[in-house]
Amino acid sequence: MEKQVQVGRSDKSDLLLTLTMRRRGGIRIDLQSSVLGTFGEQIRRTVVGTLEQLGVRHAHVQVDDKGALDHVIMARVEAAVRALSPVAGPGVWPPRRAPRRQVAKDRLRRTRLYLPGNNPDLMLNAGLFGADSVILDLEDSVAPQDKGAARILVRNTLLAVDFGAAERIVRINPLATEFGALDLEVVVPAEPDTILIPKCEAASSVVEVEERVAALERQHRLRRNIWLMPLIETARGVLNAYEIATASQRVVALCFGAEDFSADIGAERTVEGKESFVARSLLVLAAKAARVQALDTVFSDVADVEGLVKSTEEAIALGFEGKGVIHPAQIEPIHRAFAPSPERIAHAQQVIAALEEAERRGAGVASLGTKMIDAPVVARARRTLQLAKALGLVE
Repeated sequence: MEKQVQVGRSDKSDLLLTLTMRRRGGIRIDLQSSVLGTFGEQIRRTVVGTLEQLGVRHAHVQVDDKGALDHVIMARVEAAVRALSPVAGPGVWPPRRAPRRQVAKDRLRRTRLYLPGNNPDLMLNAGLFGADSVILDLEDSVAPQDKGAARILVRNTLLAVDFGAAERIVRINPLATEFGALDLEVVVPAEPDTILIPKCEAASSVVEVEERVAALERQHRLRRNIWLMPLIETARGVLNAYEIATASQRVVALCFGAEDFSADIGAERTVEGKESFVARSLLVLAAKAARVQALDTVFSDVADVEGLVKSTEEAIALGFEGKGVIHPAQIEPIHRAFAPSPERIAHAQQVIAALEEAERRGAGVASLGTKMIDAPVVARARRTLQLAKALGLVE
Protein backbone atom coordinates (compact mmCIF):
# COMPACT_ATOMS: atom_id res chain seq x y z
CA MET A 1 0.00 0.00 0.00
CA GLU A 2 1.35 3.46 -0.96
CA LYS A 3 2.12 5.86 1.89
CA GLN A 4 1.37 9.55 1.46
CA VAL A 5 1.96 12.74 3.50
CA GLN A 6 1.59 16.48 2.96
CA VAL A 7 3.90 19.10 4.51
CA GLY A 8 4.52 22.83 4.19
CA ARG A 9 2.18 25.67 3.45
CA SER A 10 0.75 27.33 0.37
CA ASP A 11 2.14 30.72 1.45
CA LYS A 12 4.81 33.15 0.25
CA SER A 13 8.38 31.77 0.36
CA ASP A 14 7.05 28.30 1.17
CA LEU A 15 5.64 25.33 -0.72
CA LEU A 16 2.97 22.71 -0.19
CA LEU A 17 4.48 19.32 -0.87
CA THR A 18 2.64 16.00 -1.15
CA LEU A 19 4.88 12.93 -1.10
CA THR A 20 3.70 9.45 -2.10
CA MET A 21 6.20 6.64 -1.56
CA ARG A 22 6.19 3.93 -4.25
CA ARG A 23 7.85 0.57 -4.76
CA ARG A 24 8.89 1.22 -8.38
CA GLY A 25 8.76 3.73 -11.20
CA GLY A 26 11.51 6.13 -10.12
CA ILE A 27 10.83 9.72 -9.01
CA ARG A 28 8.02 11.68 -10.65
CA ILE A 29 7.49 15.37 -9.90
CA ASP A 30 4.38 17.42 -10.67
CA LEU A 31 5.42 21.04 -10.15
CA GLN A 32 3.40 24.22 -9.98
CA SER A 33 5.32 27.39 -9.24
CA SER A 34 5.01 31.13 -9.61
CA VAL A 35 8.60 31.08 -10.90
CA LEU A 36 8.32 27.92 -13.00
CA GLY A 37 9.92 29.38 -16.13
CA THR A 38 12.97 30.75 -14.31
CA PHE A 39 13.58 28.29 -11.50
CA GLY A 40 11.57 25.19 -12.44
CA GLU A 41 14.59 23.02 -13.21
CA GLN A 42 16.42 24.21 -10.08
CA ILE A 43 13.42 23.27 -7.93
CA ARG A 44 13.25 19.83 -9.54
CA ARG A 45 16.98 19.26 -9.00
CA THR A 46 16.69 20.26 -5.35
CA VAL A 47 13.75 17.92 -4.75
CA VAL A 48 15.37 14.97 -6.52
CA GLY A 49 18.76 15.58 -4.93
CA THR A 50 17.29 15.70 -1.44
CA LEU A 51 15.26 12.55 -1.99
CA GLU A 52 18.29 10.67 -3.31
CA GLN A 53 20.46 11.73 -0.36
CA LEU A 54 17.73 10.41 1.95
CA GLY A 55 17.73 7.08 0.09
CA VAL A 56 14.39 7.52 -1.70
CA ARG A 57 14.42 6.10 -5.23
CA HIS A 58 10.73 5.75 -6.06
CA ALA A 59 8.17 8.44 -5.24
CA HIS A 60 5.53 10.76 -6.63
CA VAL A 61 6.02 14.36 -5.49
CA GLN A 62 3.43 17.10 -6.00
CA VAL A 63 4.83 20.58 -5.37
CA ASP A 64 2.84 23.82 -5.17
CA ASP A 65 5.66 26.35 -4.87
CA LYS A 66 5.26 29.97 -3.78
CA GLY A 67 8.86 31.08 -4.23
CA ALA A 68 10.60 28.85 -1.67
CA LEU A 69 14.40 29.02 -1.49
CA ASP A 70 16.52 25.88 -1.68
CA HIS A 71 16.91 25.42 2.09
CA VAL A 72 13.12 25.58 2.50
CA ILE A 73 12.54 23.08 -0.30
CA MET A 74 15.11 20.73 1.25
CA ALA A 75 13.48 21.07 4.68
CA ARG A 76 10.01 20.29 3.34
CA VAL A 77 11.24 17.27 1.38
CA GLU A 78 13.15 15.90 4.38
CA ALA A 79 10.19 16.47 6.71
CA ALA A 80 7.91 14.55 4.34
CA VAL A 81 10.34 11.63 4.08
CA ARG A 82 10.83 11.52 7.88
CA ALA A 83 7.05 11.46 8.35
CA LEU A 84 6.81 8.27 6.31
CA SER A 85 9.98 6.37 7.16
CA PRO A 86 12.96 6.50 9.56
CA VAL A 87 15.96 8.53 8.39
CA ALA A 88 19.39 7.56 9.68
CA GLY A 89 21.93 10.28 10.30
CA PRO A 90 21.62 14.05 10.50
CA GLY A 91 19.56 14.49 7.33
CA VAL A 92 20.36 16.71 4.35
CA TRP A 93 21.91 20.06 5.23
CA PRO A 94 21.95 23.08 2.94
CA PRO A 95 25.30 24.85 2.42
CA ARG A 96 26.25 26.91 5.47
CA ARG A 97 25.99 30.62 4.69
CA ALA A 98 25.44 31.95 8.22
CA PRO A 99 28.75 32.93 9.87
CA ARG A 100 30.03 30.97 12.89
CA ARG A 101 30.66 33.21 15.90
CA GLN A 102 30.60 33.34 19.69
CA VAL A 103 28.22 36.04 20.90
CA ALA A 104 29.16 37.83 24.13
CA LYS A 105 27.40 36.60 27.25
CA ASP A 106 26.44 40.15 28.26
CA ARG A 107 25.58 41.49 24.81
CA LEU A 108 22.70 43.90 24.29
CA ARG A 109 19.32 42.15 24.49
CA ARG A 110 16.92 45.12 24.48
CA THR A 111 14.59 43.35 22.02
CA ARG A 112 14.07 39.71 21.16
CA LEU A 113 11.72 39.14 18.22
CA TYR A 114 9.58 35.99 18.28
CA LEU A 115 9.22 34.23 14.90
CA PRO A 116 7.13 31.11 14.25
CA GLY A 117 9.48 28.28 13.37
CA ASN A 118 7.18 27.03 10.64
CA ASN A 119 7.03 30.30 8.67
CA PRO A 120 10.02 30.68 6.31
CA ASP A 121 8.93 34.05 4.95
CA LEU A 122 9.08 35.78 8.35
CA MET A 123 12.43 34.19 9.18
CA LEU A 124 14.05 35.14 5.85
CA ASN A 125 13.92 38.88 6.46
CA ALA A 126 14.11 38.94 10.27
CA GLY A 127 17.72 40.17 10.27
CA LEU A 128 16.64 43.39 8.56
CA PHE A 129 14.39 44.53 11.39
CA GLY A 130 17.20 45.47 13.79
CA ALA A 131 16.18 43.43 16.84
CA ASP A 132 19.05 42.53 19.17
CA SER A 133 17.86 38.90 19.18
CA VAL A 134 15.56 36.77 17.05
CA ILE A 135 13.76 33.75 18.51
CA LEU A 136 12.97 30.92 16.11
CA ASP A 137 10.08 29.37 17.98
CA LEU A 138 9.35 25.65 18.07
CA GLU A 139 6.98 25.81 21.03
CA ASP A 140 3.76 27.82 21.34
CA SER A 141 3.56 29.11 17.75
CA VAL A 142 3.85 25.65 16.17
CA ALA A 143 0.99 23.13 16.23
CA PRO A 144 1.89 19.64 17.48
CA GLN A 145 1.41 18.06 14.04
CA ASP A 146 3.86 20.58 12.51
CA LYS A 147 6.67 20.37 15.05
CA GLY A 148 8.71 17.77 13.18
CA ALA A 149 8.69 19.84 9.99
CA ALA A 150 9.35 23.07 11.90
CA ARG A 151 12.50 21.82 13.65
CA ILE A 152 14.03 20.79 10.29
CA LEU A 153 13.09 24.16 8.79
CA VAL A 154 14.64 25.96 11.77
CA ARG A 155 17.84 23.90 11.43
CA ASN A 156 18.12 24.74 7.72
CA THR A 157 17.34 28.41 8.43
CA LEU A 158 20.14 28.59 11.02
CA LEU A 159 22.53 27.23 8.40
CA ALA A 160 21.37 29.18 5.36
CA VAL A 161 20.08 32.55 6.58
CA ASP A 162 22.34 35.36 7.81
CA PHE A 163 20.55 37.26 10.59
CA GLY A 164 23.24 39.94 10.66
CA ALA A 165 24.14 41.19 14.12
CA ALA A 166 21.10 39.61 15.80
CA GLU A 167 21.59 36.85 18.36
CA ARG A 168 19.98 33.64 17.07
CA ILE A 169 17.86 32.04 19.78
CA VAL A 170 15.79 28.86 19.39
CA ARG A 171 12.90 28.23 21.77
CA ILE A 172 12.63 24.48 22.15
CA ASN A 173 9.72 22.56 23.60
CA PRO A 174 9.99 21.48 27.26
CA LEU A 175 12.06 18.32 27.73
CA ALA A 176 9.08 16.88 29.60
CA THR A 177 7.22 16.69 26.29
CA GLU A 178 7.87 14.26 23.45
CA PHE A 179 9.32 17.11 21.37
CA GLY A 180 12.01 18.77 23.51
CA ALA A 181 14.86 16.25 23.20
CA LEU A 182 14.29 15.90 19.43
CA ASP A 183 14.41 19.69 19.09
CA LEU A 184 17.88 19.75 20.65
CA GLU A 185 19.16 16.81 18.59
CA VAL A 186 18.18 18.49 15.32
CA VAL A 187 18.90 22.14 16.16
CA VAL A 188 22.10 22.10 18.25
CA PRO A 189 24.36 20.80 15.41
CA ALA A 190 23.36 23.91 13.42
CA GLU A 191 24.89 26.03 16.21
CA PRO A 192 22.28 28.52 17.41
CA ASP A 193 23.71 31.17 19.74
CA THR A 194 21.26 30.48 22.56
CA ILE A 195 18.58 27.99 23.62
CA LEU A 196 15.45 29.43 25.25
CA ILE A 197 14.11 26.96 27.84
CA PRO A 198 10.32 27.36 28.25
CA LYS A 199 8.26 26.64 31.36
CA CYS A 200 11.43 26.53 33.46
CA GLU A 201 10.51 25.85 37.09
CA ALA A 202 13.62 24.38 38.69
CA ALA A 203 17.43 24.31 38.42
CA SER A 204 17.22 20.67 37.33
CA SER A 205 15.51 21.75 34.08
CA VAL A 206 18.53 23.92 33.20
CA VAL A 207 20.99 21.20 34.16
CA GLU A 208 19.20 18.63 32.01
CA VAL A 209 19.24 20.92 28.97
CA GLU A 210 22.90 21.82 29.59
CA GLU A 211 23.93 18.16 29.77
CA ARG A 212 22.15 17.32 26.52
CA VAL A 213 23.56 20.39 24.74
CA ALA A 214 27.11 19.66 25.96
CA ALA A 215 26.86 16.04 24.79
CA LEU A 216 25.70 17.17 21.34
CA GLU A 217 28.50 19.77 21.17
CA ARG A 218 31.03 17.00 21.85
CA GLN A 219 29.37 14.60 19.41
CA HIS A 220 29.39 17.14 16.58
CA ARG A 221 32.72 18.70 17.60
CA LEU A 222 31.32 22.18 17.96
CA ARG A 223 33.95 24.72 18.95
CA ARG A 224 31.90 27.19 20.96
CA ASN A 225 29.43 27.08 23.80
CA ILE A 226 25.72 27.57 23.24
CA TRP A 227 24.15 29.88 25.86
CA LEU A 228 20.98 29.10 27.83
CA MET A 229 18.08 31.43 28.61
CA PRO A 230 15.43 30.09 31.05
CA LEU A 231 11.90 31.42 30.56
CA ILE A 232 10.07 31.83 33.86
CA GLU A 233 6.31 31.44 33.38
CA THR A 234 4.92 29.99 36.62
CA ALA A 235 4.73 30.83 40.32
CA ARG A 236 7.07 27.94 41.10
CA GLY A 237 9.56 29.19 38.55
CA VAL A 238 9.52 32.67 40.12
CA LEU A 239 10.16 31.28 43.60
CA ASN A 240 13.09 29.21 42.25
CA ALA A 241 14.46 31.97 39.98
CA TYR A 242 17.84 32.43 41.72
CA GLU A 243 18.57 28.68 41.73
CA ILE A 244 17.59 28.56 38.04
CA ALA A 245 19.84 31.50 37.17
CA THR A 246 22.84 29.95 38.94
CA ALA A 247 22.30 26.38 37.74
CA SER A 248 24.78 26.76 34.87
CA GLN A 249 27.53 29.12 33.73
CA ARG A 250 25.79 29.07 30.35
CA VAL A 251 22.76 30.99 31.66
CA VAL A 252 22.88 34.53 30.24
CA ALA A 253 19.49 35.89 31.29
CA LEU A 254 16.17 35.17 32.97
CA CYS A 255 13.08 35.92 30.85
CA PHE A 256 9.59 36.48 32.17
CA GLY A 257 6.46 35.14 30.44
CA ALA A 258 3.39 37.06 31.60
CA GLU A 259 0.63 35.18 29.77
CA ASP A 260 1.40 31.76 31.19
CA PHE A 261 2.24 33.23 34.59
CA SER A 262 -1.12 34.98 34.83
CA ALA A 263 -2.90 31.77 33.91
CA ASP A 264 -0.83 29.84 36.46
CA ILE A 265 -1.90 32.07 39.35
CA GLY A 266 -5.51 32.27 38.15
CA ALA A 267 -5.46 35.98 37.31
CA GLU A 268 -6.35 37.97 34.22
CA ARG A 269 -3.47 39.74 32.51
CA THR A 270 -4.00 43.50 32.65
CA VAL A 271 -2.34 46.46 30.93
CA GLU A 272 -1.22 47.75 34.33
CA GLY A 273 0.42 44.43 35.16
CA LYS A 274 -0.53 44.46 38.86
CA GLU A 275 -0.96 40.67 38.80
CA SER A 276 2.71 40.17 37.83
CA PHE A 277 4.42 43.14 39.53
CA VAL A 278 5.75 41.14 42.47
CA ALA A 279 6.84 38.24 40.29
CA ARG A 280 8.66 40.49 37.84
CA SER A 281 10.39 42.30 40.71
CA LEU A 282 11.49 38.99 42.24
CA LEU A 283 12.81 37.83 38.88
CA VAL A 284 14.88 41.03 38.52
CA LEU A 285 16.34 40.54 42.01
CA ALA A 286 17.20 36.91 41.27
CA ALA A 287 18.85 37.78 37.96
CA LYS A 288 20.88 40.63 39.44
CA ALA A 289 22.00 38.50 42.37
CA ALA A 290 23.13 35.84 39.89
CA ARG A 291 24.88 38.47 37.70
CA VAL A 292 22.80 37.69 34.61
CA GLN A 293 20.38 39.85 32.63
CA ALA A 294 16.67 40.26 33.41
CA LEU A 295 14.41 40.38 30.34
CA ASP A 296 10.76 41.41 30.50
CA THR A 297 7.73 39.85 28.86
CA VAL A 298 6.11 40.93 25.56
CA PHE A 299 3.60 43.79 25.20
CA SER A 300 0.80 42.11 23.32
CA ASP A 301 -1.11 45.07 21.77
CA VAL A 302 0.83 45.80 18.58
CA ALA A 303 -1.25 48.89 17.74
CA ASP A 304 -0.72 50.60 21.14
CA VAL A 305 2.69 52.28 20.75
CA GLU A 306 2.11 54.64 23.67
CA GLY A 307 1.29 51.70 25.92
CA LEU A 308 4.37 49.87 24.68
CA VAL A 309 6.63 52.81 25.55
CA LYS A 310 5.08 53.13 29.02
CA SER A 311 5.47 49.41 29.59
CA THR A 312 9.12 49.59 28.50
CA GLU A 313 9.83 52.58 30.74
CA GLU A 314 8.27 50.71 33.69
CA ALA A 315 10.42 47.67 32.88
CA ILE A 316 13.57 49.81 32.79
CA ALA A 317 12.63 51.36 36.14
CA LEU A 318 12.29 47.88 37.66
CA GLY A 319 15.74 46.86 36.39
CA PHE A 320 14.89 44.89 33.24
CA GLU A 321 17.36 45.10 30.33
CA GLY A 322 15.09 44.01 27.51
CA LYS A 323 11.55 43.20 26.35
CA GLY A 324 10.02 40.54 24.15
CA VAL A 325 8.70 41.63 20.75
CA ILE A 326 5.91 40.08 18.69
CA HIS A 327 6.02 42.49 15.72
CA PRO A 328 8.91 44.34 14.05
CA ALA A 329 7.08 47.66 14.57
CA GLN A 330 7.68 47.32 18.32
CA ILE A 331 11.48 47.29 18.00
CA GLU A 332 12.22 50.97 17.39
CA PRO A 333 10.06 52.36 20.25
CA ILE A 334 11.69 49.95 22.69
CA HIS A 335 15.21 50.80 21.54
CA ARG A 336 14.38 54.49 21.84
CA ALA A 337 13.16 53.97 25.41
CA PHE A 338 16.34 52.10 26.37
CA ALA A 339 18.68 54.69 24.84
CA PRO A 340 20.18 57.00 27.51
CA SER A 341 19.25 60.66 27.03
CA PRO A 342 21.94 63.25 26.22
CA GLU A 343 21.45 64.62 29.75
CA ARG A 344 22.09 61.21 31.34
CA ILE A 345 25.18 60.70 29.19
CA ALA A 346 26.54 64.14 30.05
CA HIS A 347 25.94 63.55 33.78
CA ALA A 348 27.66 60.16 33.59
CA GLN A 349 30.67 61.70 31.86
CA GLN A 350 30.86 64.38 34.58
CA VAL A 351 30.74 61.73 37.30
CA ILE A 352 33.59 59.71 35.75
CA ALA A 353 35.64 62.87 35.10
CA ALA A 354 35.20 63.97 38.74
CA LEU A 355 36.21 60.52 39.95
CA GLU A 356 39.35 60.46 37.77
CA GLU A 357 40.31 63.98 38.91
CA ALA A 358 39.95 62.94 42.56
CA GLU A 359 42.15 59.90 41.92
CA ARG A 360 44.82 62.10 40.28
CA ARG A 361 44.81 64.41 43.32
CA GLY A 362 44.99 61.46 45.67
CA ALA A 363 41.73 62.54 47.29
CA GLY A 364 39.85 59.87 49.17
CA VAL A 365 36.44 61.24 48.18
CA ALA A 366 35.16 62.52 44.85
CA SER A 367 32.37 65.02 44.50
CA LEU A 368 30.34 66.67 41.76
CA GLY A 369 29.12 70.09 42.79
CA THR A 370 27.85 69.73 46.34
CA LYS A 371 27.14 65.99 46.02
CA MET A 372 29.53 63.24 47.03
CA ILE A 373 30.13 60.53 44.42
CA ASP A 374 29.84 57.10 45.97
CA ALA A 375 30.25 53.64 44.47
CA PRO A 376 26.61 53.14 43.31
CA VAL A 377 26.69 56.51 41.49
CA VAL A 378 29.91 55.50 39.74
CA ALA A 379 28.48 52.10 38.81
CA ARG A 380 25.35 53.70 37.30
CA ALA A 381 27.48 56.20 35.37
CA ARG A 382 29.67 53.45 33.95
CA ARG A 383 26.60 51.40 32.91
CA THR A 384 25.13 54.44 31.18
CA LEU A 385 28.35 55.13 29.26
CA GLN A 386 28.75 51.45 28.41
CA LEU A 387 25.24 51.40 26.92
CA ALA A 388 25.81 54.72 25.13
CA LYS A 389 29.02 53.38 23.60
CA ALA A 390 27.31 50.15 22.50
CA LEU A 391 24.62 52.23 20.80
CA GLY A 392 27.18 54.48 19.11
CA LEU A 393 26.10 57.56 21.08
CA VAL A 394 29.63 58.22 22.40
CA GLU A 395 33.08 57.19 21.24
